Amino acid sequence: MRIISICPSNTELLGYLNLTKHIVAVDDYSDWPNEVHSLPRLGPDLSINMDLVEEMKPDLVLASLSVPGMEKNILELEKRKIPHVVLNPQSLNEIAEDLVKVGELTGQTEYAKKAAHSFHQFISTYRGFAQKINQPKSVYFEWWPKPIFTPGKKNWLTEIAELAGAKNVFHHEEQASVQTDWDEVLTRNPDHICMCWVGVEEKRMKKEHVLKREQADTLHAVQEGNIHLLEEALFCRPSPRLLLGLKKLAPLLNPNVFPAHDGREPLDHFR
Repeated sequence: MRIISICPSNTELLGYLNLTKHIVAVDDYSDWPNEVHSLPRLGPDLSINMDLVEEMKPDLVLASLSVPGMEKNILELEKRKIPHVVLNPQSLNEIAEDLVKVGELTGQTEYAKKAAHSFHQFISTYRGFAQKINQPKSVYFEWWPKPIFTPGKKNWLTEIAELAGAKNVFHHEEQASVQTDWDEVLTRNPDHICMCWVGVEEKRMKKEHVLKREQADTLHAVQEGNIHLLEEALFCRPSPRLLLGLKKLAPLLNPNVFPAHDGREPLDHFR
């Protein structure tokens, strides 16, 4: 098959299905697996060059609605009658369902079911660790600093927090992504602050961005030195690589309960 991915999370999903060899082009931001670095680029995921997509005559395009603005890609694919599937998972279970869906569309049904099964097994293992924790720490994930956006109830990071033995301080909010303000963060007084700004490399984030805010020194997280700079690629993309983020985050929040990160990709676990 000739497959095109126009979103990093979809490219990663293809990697977990062992379909990288069938990818003929990707968006500008796709960076995993390493093999995709040599592939033709189609522009940023919010501004895909559809003329190029059409010229490549793909058998399947993996599109996404994970970021506002991607709708225009879908409209163009429909207009040009280019075969495609649209993925928009908000939860870990939906990511597993997408593994199976894409597997069925690409003739990899059995492989995809095994991958999804291993995905669920991995989650179950970490849920078992988390259940040993009687008093979960509270955590605030910062997706964007100004205005402040943070994950809400139906969001993979709320699930990742729970699997890491913690509670997202905004887990009661119904939205997948919540716009809030710093005063509200102060009110909820998290034990940990995790900075993972969407589309921003961790080297461009500084703890000072939080420390200089009004009354930041009153927060438990600041007083305990619990401000963490997380890898955007492992926490902001709805793909199976979130499990690698979990492997790194869990021992950071609860080092006495979870195993130290062993440096292995979850892909190794699936195989």
